[in-house]
Amino acid sequence: MKLLEYLGRSSAVPDFRAAIEQFLASGRPSERVAFGGRSPIIKVERTLTKLLEAYADLPIESVEIAGRSGCEFFRGEAVVRTADAERRIRFDWDCKWKAQALGWTDYFGFPDQTRAAREFGHDCFRGWEEQTVDQLAEA
Repeated sequence: MKLLEYLGRSSAVPDFRAAIEQFLASGRPSERVAFGGRSPIIKVERTLTKLLEAYADLPIESVEIAGRSGCEFFRGEAVVRTADAERRIRFDWDCKWKAQALGWTDYFGFPDQTRAAREFGHDCFRGWEEQTVDQLAEA
């Protein structure tokens, strides 16, 4: 499981590590891994994986994921907190986009988003952008 691999290599604090392990066991949000009840667990897991990959050196204490999900996408914002800072990341996970980029189609000629999601998991992020103070004011 990639999430545990990235967690093992990360600088996340012990309480956040425990919260990730709790999330993997229960699929439920917690104080340190927060997300809405309508967020699919697998998509939250992919977002956490990308987060730990992108911020391996950050001593993460907690994350709050606010996203909306459709069949082929999960878009929103992640707020990542450390002891002395907060970062906001806009994300766009899109397996249909990934399938189109690779030229993969299914039996009916549609983008094979199922294959892309299965084979690429957290690598289907179309966008992963940390928001600056100016961008936050515009949003």
